[in-house]
Amino acid sequence: MKTFWKILIGSCIGCLVALTIAFLLSLGLIGSLASSGSKPKIPSQDGILRLDLAQAVSEQETDSFQIALTGAMSVGNSLALADVVGAIDAAAEDPAIKFIYMRCGTPALTLSQAEEIRAALLRFRQSGKPIVAYSDTYDNLGYYMHSVADRVIFHAYGTPQILGISSSVIFFRDLIDRLGVDVQLIRHGRYKAAGEQFTKSGMTPDNYEQNKTLIDAIWNTICSDICASRDFTAAEFNGWLDRLELVDAADLLEKGLVDELMYQDELEDYICSIAEVDKPEKLKMIALEDYIASLKPSFGRNAIALVYASGEIAAEGEDGIISGVRMAGLLREIRRDSSVKAVVLRVNSPGGDAMAAEMINREIALLSEVKPVIASYGEYAASGGYWISAGADRIYTDRMTVTGSIGVFSMIPSFGKALSRKVGVNVAAVNSNRHSDMLSLMRPLDNAEHGYFLESIEKVYDDFLDRVATGRNMDRVRVDELGQGRIWAGADAVSNGLADEIGGLSDAIAYAELTAGLEKGRYTVKKYPQVKKFAEKLMESLGRTTVSTGASEAFRYDPMKVFEQAYGYLRESFQPVTLARLPYLYQIR
Repeated sequence: MKTFWKILIGSCIGCLVALTIAFLLSLGLIGSLASSGSKPKIPSQDGILRLDLAQAVSEQETDSFQIALTGAMSVGNSLALADVVGAIDAAAEDPAIKFIYMRCGTPALTLSQAEEIRAALLRFRQSGKPIVAYSDTYDNLGYYMHSVADRVIFHAYGTPQILGISSSVIFFRDLIDRLGVDVQLIRHGRYKAAGEQFTKSGMTPDNYEQNKTLIDAIWNTICSDICASRDFTAAEFNGWLDRLELVDAADLLEKGLVDELMYQDELEDYICSIAEVDKPEKLKMIALEDYIASLKPSFGRNAIALVYASGEIAAEGEDGIISGVRMAGLLREIRRDSSVKAVVLRVNSPGGDAMAAEMINREIALLSEVKPVIASYGEYAASGGYWISAGADRIYTDRMTVTGSIGVFSMIPSFGKALSRKVGVNVAAVNSNRHSDMLSLMRPLDNAEHGYFLESIEKVYDDFLDRVATGRNMDRVRVDELGQGRIWAGADAVSNGLADEIGGLSDAIAYAELTAGLEKGRYTVKKYPQVKKFAEKLMESLGRTTVSTGASEAFRYDPMKVFEQAYGYLRESFQPVTLARLPYLYQIR
């Protein structure tokens, strides 16, 4: 009888899953056919381009979909940064667009995205068309974006939180000591702070120095851009922040940060007046995504390859990382593609596995022998992210990009003492050779083993210096002075020679067009790697779907299984490989 019920329940679940798949695939097919059959209708005149800064923007457009056996589903998408910037530039020359109406709560943007979109908005304004901005709250980034507008309007009862930027680092040394875990950090570079979170209780002076320099450089960019658009000085602005004088909407108006205070109904009347219509229903608002969809792409026999290198660098792996194997293969294909006349490498990576970075660097070097390779830096182009791109013919960086970090490290923890003290689990090793168990993570490295890893670290660091010195045509000693693991803001990287020019992705593409001798509008921008379609992501999502009982329930049935899973996770997280990576990802607001 039990078997009968198992078969019945299994059949029902199978049918339900099959019907769900068929239904969702049908929706995807219908949606794709509908979108391919028509484009959004854009008014021929007096259009208002609506820009919502709370909308998600990513390096490449995404169309995410996930489903769980519990029935939970999630669908989401984001716009590509290149498309957003391109649409704003196109709107500046489009007679159908009268002005931009920009809304902002808390922007869903990174610093580099904000910088590139703001630069495009400034170009739009310089074309002679106005920008009207409205918000009911401001943080640092939100006001930075809105300050570019001709007319900055704030909610009459809005709440400003403009305080300057900050970034915090959490240190785990005391907790790790309490647990009995030993972490050995092997590195080259006095500024290479990766791993210090686990080996120190606070910031070292060198680490504080580089982080303070980075924060100051980023804030100087934000502050100078704001002051250039508004009628006050950097000294005045910083003084207001230091004295906490920007408390409410009235303070922003009094000090000239905003031009007017309005409630939502008053704003609608104002927009109608400048659009020259008598009621909001007659406003010809155009959503940014609709305007992007309406734009006609350029075509031609020739192409510029736009290659996205986004995420951690590893030898192999799934989507969301830069796989050295896959990326190297992709670059080889592009090198052999005669229709591709130039390559723009868009880097947004904090680094990772040094071996994987070298795989990519090798292919970039071969590629640059036959066609121009231009690098464009996003949020991060640091450590391994800098390694893969230092050999580009020209490097464009945003001023707020985190780059440099020329240094390498390896971090080896040992959990044997913690397991013995806290869990009551003891490990005994039986070796064929003296050091056979040194990667077991169950004991600290001895002096010889530490020296073994240090020798590898030193060699990789020397190779890193060589790659940068050759790629940037710099003296090796100078590269070492700029290296030692030190991070730099993009503005400083241009000053010290680690990059060539301040500019965004659109600037890099324009330079690639020039160096390849291509005529504007007579070539195609091919994007790599290709974005997966809805159906592909659906099947992958279903293929990864699992039922998890949770740690506490699993422990009730098999305590050793829990230990095995935890140990496996720790082994994956602390692989004893040589890393060219940032110490941590910065969340600066």
